[in-house]
Amino acid sequence: MEREALRALQDPLKERYQQEPEGALVTLKAEGTLGEGITCSVATGRALAEAGLHPATGGDGTALCSGDMLLEALAACAGVTLQAVATSIEVPVRGGRVRVEGDLDFRGTLAVAKDAPVGFTTIRVDFDLDTDASREQLDTLVRLTERYCVVLQTITSSPEVSISRNPA
Repeated sequence: MEREALRALQDPLKERYQQEPEGALVTLKAEGTLGEGITCSVATGRALAEAGLHPATGGDGTALCSGDMLLEALAACAGVTLQAVATSIEVPVRGGRVRVEGDLDFRGTLAVAKDAPVGFTTIRVDFDLDTDASREQLDTLVRLTERYCVVLQTITSSPEVSISRNPA
């Protein structure tokens, strides 16, 4: 996509959101259906994804691990954001890869050690880009990608989360 095409799509939205800030507030939703065994199916918009236990917690590896899905969502968001930013600031990127890795200590989630954390302790995002951009351009590209990547910002800012159950 060319810069002007991206601007043609986004400029009317930006103008609307400046005039009507409430129009920019959107609630995204996801729903899972409990399945057989220890699984939960989630509609991704394009396919049905069945998540289950990671092999390190007793899973057989046939179902998706939700931890992997989190990292995949981060990789996808960072990749899309990087391409949008590159287009916007006219940094030519011919292609590349986004690698995301996260470290877990499964003793925490299996209640083996109370001092072991539950969840990722470290997440690393690495961009391997096919580009002739200067070091300064790449630094700007990565800095802006980090700033505007929704999934990354959500992970790093720890949003308020509420949990409920039905029936109450």
